[in-house]
Amino acid sequence: MNQILVVALICAASVQAPDCSRETAIDVVTGPAHTLQECLVQGPVLAASAGFKGEDGAYVKTRCEQRR
Repeated sequence: MNQILVVALICAASVQAPDCSRETAIDVVTGPAHTLQECLVQGPVLAASAGFKGEDGAYVKTRCEQRR
C-alpha cells in the first residue's frame, strides 16, 4: 500500500499561496499519512511540532504527495 507524504510548507507572507513551493518556502517539514484526510490535518500539526508559531505573517501550506 502506497503512503502519502505530508509536506508542510512554511512560507513568508510576501509569497502568494500559488507560489508557495519547496523552493520558495522558509522551511519544509514532511511526514507520513495513510489517507488524504489525514494528510490535510497533519500539515499544520507537523509545522507546529517543528516550532512554527505563525509569527511575522508566515503561513503553512499543506501538500499531499504520493509516495512510491
